[in-house]
Amino acid sequence: MRQQFGGWKVNLHFQAPGFGPAEDGLSPLVFPPGKTKLPAGHRPSRLSLDGLLRMDKLELIELLWEVDPKMHRILAESETIQQARNNLFNYLNDLERTYFNIYADSRLSELHDVEKKHAKWCVRVFKNLIRSENEQLAHGSSLSLLWKIAHHRPRAISGVGEGFLCEMVFLSLGIDGKFAFYRQHASLEAEPEAEETPGVLRSRLLDRYADHIRDYISRYRSGLDGDIVRMHGRQRRKMMKHFGVSEAEWNDYRWQLKHIITRKEEIEKFIELTGTEREGLDLARRHNVPVQITPYYLSLFNPEAGTSIDRAVRAQVLPSPQYVMSVAEALASGKTLDFMGEASTSPIHGITRRYVQILILKPFGSCPQICVYCQRNWELKELDNYRINRAELQKAIEWIRDNSSIEEVLITGGDPLTLPDDTLRWVLDSVAGIQHVQRIRIGTRTPITMPGRITGELVAMLKSYQELGRREVCVITHFETGLEMTPETLEAVRKLRRAGISVYNQLVFTYYNSRKFETFHLRKLLKRCGVDPYYTFNTKGKEETRDYRVPIARLLQEWTEEARLAPGLTRTDTPVFNVPTLGKSYLQCWQDHEIVQILPDGSRVYRFYPWESMLKLASPYLFTDTPIYEYLKRLQDDGDDVNDYYTIWYYF
Repeated sequence: MRQQFGGWKVNLHFQAPGFGPAEDGLSPLVFPPGKTKLPAGHRPSRLSLDGLLRMDKLELIELLWEVDPKMHRILAESETIQQARNNLFNYLNDLERTYFNIYADSRLSELHDVEKKHAKWCVRVFKNLIRSENEQLAHGSSLSLLWKIAHHRPRAISGVGEGFLCEMVFLSLGIDGKFAFYRQHASLEAEPEAEETPGVLRSRLLDRYADHIRDYISRYRSGLDGDIVRMHGRQRRKMMKHFGVSEAEWNDYRWQLKHIITRKEEIEKFIELTGTEREGLDLARRHNVPVQITPYYLSLFNPEAGTSIDRAVRAQVLPSPQYVMSVAEALASGKTLDFMGEASTSPIHGITRRYVQILILKPFGSCPQICVYCQRNWELKELDNYRINRAELQKAIEWIRDNSSIEEVLITGGDPLTLPDDTLRWVLDSVAGIQHVQRIRIGTRTPITMPGRITGELVAMLKSYQELGRREVCVITHFETGLEMTPETLEAVRKLRRAGISVYNQLVFTYYNSRKFETFHLRKLLKRCGVDPYYTFNTKGKEETRDYRVPIARLLQEWTEEARLAPGLTRTDTPVFNVPTLGKSYLQCWQDHEIVQILPDGSRVYRFYPWESMLKLASPYLFTDTPIYEYLKRLQDDGDDVNDYYTIWYYF
């Protein structure tokens, strides 16, 4: 049976060997116009995302009912929402029992164990969506919306978004075991050749995986690539000529700090800006939202606007209009921008403590460069307007001295390496003089934003506090893209590593570094340059960072399908979500989070259980995520092949 949806042909029931008869309602396939054959090697459970994203709401509703006619019948024949709830629970319980029953006389019993595992996940999620408790928590009801759509309620149909319908299409495929969780890589499978041993066949398959990786990572650039080094060199010389400075002055971090770039007019002397970038900078100036870029970092921009090469570099420091207006409106209304609730986790000014044995010490409240994704953007001051308060800082250090539970101190801010050496030495002397402090972390982006700060004198100072067996000193930084690893930054890392100081990276996973294998490329580059991947943070769920956020499902997909293919010493980072006031939640752990609802626009609502929930009855945290549909549409608009992200819907 074939129907026409807006120029896209949909095979609603496709017969295939090894599967049940057509009346079982096998999952639909969406093909581009003129292509109605099933791709070789694929089973009839593959939806083309590219085609799906081009459907309108009415087409998606019809497709949803074709995907799972039994669910449609349950909803349509239930006279009330409560009756629909009971009937759907019975339906899901029957499915679940079948998946656990090896003797079940059903098409489902023929599924591979891996497919059954994923189907059980989908059943679990669907049950969560129709629980009345979760509806009250999330102030929304997927079940109510589905029931009203099944009963042709006009307001429900007009109010539902394509994102919600796509979620339900894939979830419905999933509960019935009719999805291709891993089949997007079917083309990589290797057929055995004559007299080929299993070991050789396996090795050939792994070679195909490796070729697959190389094909992707060849799309991304590094600041160590010859042509990129030359481009950066031209930009640097152009800027040095404009400022009338020598190479030595350019490399002096004090000169960089004195010439921080803050205005659109200054930026446009050296590079082109897009219309959106200009608008964001104009709004930032109008609403007094700080913008700071070091001359060195600006030299990493591609001189032409709108290229994909430097998009992650630009996006870090050029605020979007949405970002600026969100910050401005919050400040004007008196709304706090303290997403992480640091005010409630600060026992004394200058300290943030969320964990048992480590805390954050903030001696300096500004940075050479302000990153839009920063969790502390709400308290950062412009560099010229900030002065260190030694008296308050001394009180914070004494608080640490009086608390023997604290064995590790992360000195951050702001960026503490903005401080001159004599002030920094006073801070480090004070912290290192506390007997129970066993590790000092320096949180800084200066190796990336002004690598000239990593001088021989600074490295010698840091090394002087390192006593193996007694105290460790290490550096924590934020590389966001391979373009930031330049010869100058590599030399800064080399100096630190030669002194025995480890360098760790905390990646913030944003839209601008989330493409397929983009983070994989960065990990491998960093590791061979002496930087150990440490954490990969889901972008904070702050309203002002909406343009930068990525669905949690994409981070989980990246970790499972991409990072896992790298050697273990390369993928040493852990994907985490930062729960306000409570700290990191490890995203690989099912027991730490769950989907409780899907909103009409396709946003997933998660309930996060804090790390303390294994020690005490700690209150969970509700988080509304970026819709997967919205993310995929954006990728599609930017020219990415969204079919590469097909399995994203099945990461919960």
